[in-house]
This record gives sequence, structure tokens and C-alpha cells, in this order.
Amino acid sequence: MKAFFVQIKCELGKSYPVATAIADAEIASEIYSTAGAYDLMVKFYLEDDQDIGHFVSEKLQPIPGIKDTTTIITFRAF
Repeated sequence: MKAFFVQIKCELGKSYPVATAIADAEIASEIYSTAGAYDLMVKFYLEDDQDIGHFVSEKLQPIPGIKDTTTIITFRAF
């Protein structure tokens, strides 16, 4: 399995509904509220043969209230 994170910028006032929608979809491992340029940081795991780009564009970005995403691909846990 491979882990990656996605930073999410939400439309104003939509961070809680977006976080709830992600949790309800049961696609994320962990969901964090953050301060700064992004509203949420979400950790995902995919099987090695699954494509991260397709997952983000098909499962995450269509969620109403998401304005922008930045994907952070990880290589190794210490």
C-alpha cells in the first residue's frame, strides 16, 4: 500500500461539510483541519496498482465545496 496526503482548499464556510463528505465516503485514513493556505489535510492509502491521479480527480475533487487540491506523495515512513 502507498500513503499520500492531499491538502484541500475549500470554498468559504465549507470545510466542515467537505470533511464530513470525505468521512462519509470512507475513502480517507485521517482528516485534519489546518490553518494557513489550506483548510484540510487528508491522508489516504491506495493499493500499489491504483493510480493516485485518477483517485484524486475521480473520488476527491468532485466533492462539493472543494476549491483546490495539492497532492503530496510520500516515499517512506520512518
